[in-house]
Amino acid sequence: MVHLGFDDTDSRRGLCTTFLATEFVREFEDYDLLGYPRLVRLNPNVPWKTRGNGALYVRFGRGRGAPFVIGEMDGRPVHAFPRGTPASVDDAMEERVRRVFERWSAFDDPTTHPGYALLWRRPSPSLYWRAVRRIVSIEEALAAAEGCGRVRGYKDGRGRIGALAAASWRPRDRTYEVLAYREPSRWGTPREVDEASVVEMDRRFPSTFNNYDAENRHVVLAPRSPCPVLCGIRGDVPEDLPRALASLRTEPVERWLLFETNQGTDDHLVRAQDLPLVPRTSVVIEGHVASPPEVLKGGHVVFRLSRAGGEVDCAAYEPSKQLRRAVRALRAWDRIRICGAVRETPRTVNLEKMEVLGLAPGRRPLAVGWYEPPPSARRHLAKPVRRFAA
Repeated sequence: MVHLGFDDTDSRRGLCTTFLATEFVREFEDYDLLGYPRLVRLNPNVPWKTRGNGALYVRFGRGRGAPFVIGEMDGRPVHAFPRGTPASVDDAMEERVRRVFERWSAFDDPTTHPGYALLWRRPSPSLYWRAVRRIVSIEEALAAAEGCGRVRGYKDGRGRIGALAAASWRPRDRTYEVLAYREPSRWGTPREVDEASVVEMDRRFPSTFNNYDAENRHVVLAPRSPCPVLCGIRGDVPEDLPRALASLRTEPVERWLLFETNQGTDDHLVRAQDLPLVPRTSVVIEGHVASPPEVLKGGHVVFRLSRAGGEVDCAAYEPSKQLRRAVRALRAWDRIRICGAVRETPRTVNLEKMEVLGLAPGRRPLAVGWYEPPPSARRHLAKPVRRFAA
């Protein structure tokens, strides 16, 4: 089959790499789409990411098995097949990829460095695990893809890293997201998504997550950037997502597509109990609280954690919202497990979520268990507590 990965085509001022996936589906209607398109989030600590550091991957060939609906474009359903036979990668196919890719890439943005990979063989999955957990160089990504196919970068070509890493993902855990797109005439204008319908959808479809932040009265599934996306609903059951989308009251949907993703899986986390903490990685560590929390200007909360590898400062910054309540209630000698990103300067672990394992003798201000930010403050890759049984 033909493997197509691509990344870094959007900017903060517009466009969206997932929208480009829909354009590739349109372009290659003479082939069959094999499986779900994939939205693959990579290391969230990469400093040059546009928004969510997501790369895309689609597979084409000649389909086999019973087709299933994964979207709608131009008023017609989009089908995919569970498996397929190979198609060849040749100059004509790459010319078609290049034409669509160049039309929908934000070349005028100085921070955008697009890249694509048109492959007949996928790189080793080790490339994905490196790219989701640390910083990968272009040279490292290209070496992992040697002999796999055709790779092209524009400008600095940094998008080649994400393109190849997305193609190399073999899921251990997975979720799904249905993305609905706006009519082009509405791009850049305020979105029309009825809040009450989001609340009702969240109640009716318990297999979905991160739709609505009730405590902060915030619709999470609709982005605030000027991109083409109207909304995105995430969940564990792909069949529920089109029905959930149809239940919303919104402005007209121009097209929609259902993606397989690594969102909400915690794939980015590395256990670092007694290892040195490396900046721009995300870690899981256990220990006891060495000093009481201190509330800083702006509402940030900082405390020191003692672990096998030494002491480290941990921070719950203001954007983590209600997670700070639990952090402020910590006391010396409470035992906890934290998940978070290692910041270089000052060297801290910025909390994504926290588990209270045990409390110091003689007090009970906290319950043992997990604490996390509200849906509006979670990272794309962070696994919600409600998914821990998955």
